[in-house]
Amino acid sequence: MPKDGTRWRRAALAAIVLVYCLLGLAYAVETPQWQTPDEPAHFNYVLYLAEHGAFPVLQMGDYPHEYLEEIKAAEFPPEMSIEPIRYESHQPPLYYLLSALLYRVTEPLGFEAQFLVLRLFSVLLGAFLLLVAYLIVAEIFPDSPFLPLAAPAVIATVPMHIAMSAAINNDTLAELILALVIWLCVREIKAGLTRPQTTLLGLLVALALLTKTTIYAPVLLATLLALAVRVRQQGWRVFLGRLGLVYGLALALSGWWFVRNVLTYGDLDLFAWQRHGSIVVGQPTTAQWIAQYGLARTVQDFFVVSFRSFWAQFGWMGVLIDSRLYLLLALLSLTVAVGFLLWVLRVVRKQALLSGFQRWALLLLLLIFLLVAAEHISYNLQFVQHQGRYLFPALLPIGLAFALGLRQWILIAAGVLDRLPLPHGVKRHLPAVLQALVLLLFYAGLVALDLVCLYGFIVPQLRG
Repeated sequence: MPKDGTRWRRAALAAIVLVYCLLGLAYAVETPQWQTPDEPAHFNYVLYLAEHGAFPVLQMGDYPHEYLEEIKAAEFPPEMSIEPIRYESHQPPLYYLLSALLYRVTEPLGFEAQFLVLRLFSVLLGAFLLLVAYLIVAEIFPDSPFLPLAAPAVIATVPMHIAMSAAINNDTLAELILALVIWLCVREIKAGLTRPQTTLLGLLVALALLTKTTIYAPVLLATLLALAVRVRQQGWRVFLGRLGLVYGLALALSGWWFVRNVLTYGDLDLFAWQRHGSIVVGQPTTAQWIAQYGLARTVQDFFVVSFRSFWAQFGWMGVLIDSRLYLLLALLSLTVAVGFLLWVLRVVRKQALLSGFQRWALLLLLLIFLLVAAEHISYNLQFVQHQGRYLFPALLPIGLAFALGLRQWILIAAGVLDRLPLPHGVKRHLPAVLQALVLLLFYAGLVALDLVCLYGFIVPQLRG
C-alpha cells in the first residue's frame, strides 16, 4: 500500500461507496416494480401509513397465498393489483415512518418517481452501512490497510445484497442500526464509552427494537457482552447501572410499540408473531417438505438454496444465474474459508498476534454471526424459507472473515515469493503490493459479477 496510507484508504473507500451507489441505482432502475421478495407488502405498509396517518393492523386475508402465487407467475401485470398483499403489516414502524415521510414529500413528482425514491432510500442506507463497516474493522485492526477496505468491499458487491438494498424493505435500515450498535460495542470493549456515548448506545438499541425483530437478539446480546467485558474493572454495581441505562432507555423509547401490539392483537402478542403465524396460511412447512421429499433432500436443499440465494437468486427466488457462476462462487467461498481457518490456526498457535481487545471484539462478531445463523435455521425448522438473504444482518462478520481469509493466502504467497532471489527492496514491499493487487482484482471481479447478474439475468428474465 502507498506510504500515505490514510489518504489512499479514504480514496479507496470513497470509490467503493460510489461504485456501490451506482450499482444500487442500476438495480433500482432496472429491476421491475415488485420483483424483489416481499416488496409489495412493504410498500403497502408505507402507503397505508402515508395515506391514513396510522399503523396498519395485520388481519386474516393479508397473506393471500393463491393470489400471491398467481400474480408472481404473471410477473405482476398492471391489471393485477398488489393491494391485497399486506402480510408485512406487523413489522416495527421506524423504516415505514421514514419512508412514508419520503413518499409524502415526493408526492408532486408522481408515483414512478416516488417508487424510485423509496428504493434509493435503501441504497443510501446501504452506503452508510459500508462506512460503518469500515470504521468497525479499522477499530479492530488499526494497523492493517487491507482489512478495513476488504470487508466493506465484500459487503458492497454481494449481488443479492445489492438487489435487496435497492428495494423497498426494512432490511438495510436494520443492518445499518445493528452495525452502529456493533461499532459502539467495539469501542466500549476497547476503551469504554462515556456517559453520553452509553446513552447513544441505548438510543440505538431503541431504534433497533423499532426496526426489525430479526436483529433483536444480536443487538441485545452484543450490548450485554460489550458491557460485561469491563465488569471486573468497573465492578458489578457500575455494570448493572450502565446496563440499566442502556436497556432502560431502550425500553422507555420503544415500549409504546409493544404495548400497542398487545392492545391490538391481544394474548400478550408483543411482537405480533402469533398473529403473523396465524395468517400466513399456505406457506410450505418443513414437516410437509420432509414428508414429501425426505430428510436428506430437505437438508441438501437448505444448504444449496441458502448458498445460491445468499449470492445471487433474484426476483421471488425464480431468477437463477448460470450454474458455472455458482460453481465459481462455491470455489471462491471454499478457498477463502480455508484461508480463514488457516488464519484461525495461526492465531491459536501464536496468541500474541491478537490483543485481548481484538479477541473480545472478534468474539462479539462471532456471536452476531451465530445468532443470525441460528435464526435462519430456526425459521427453516418451521417453514421452507431457504433464503440466504436472512444471513445479511451478519454480513459484517462474514465480510471480515472473507477479508481475513484472503489476507492469509496473500501472506502465504508473499512467504513463498520471499524465498526467491529478489532484491531486498522488492521483498520489503511485496506483502503490501500483493494485498493491493489482490484486493483490486477481487473487487473488480465481484463488480463484474454484479453487472453480469443484472444485465445478463435479471433484466432478460424479468423484462424480456
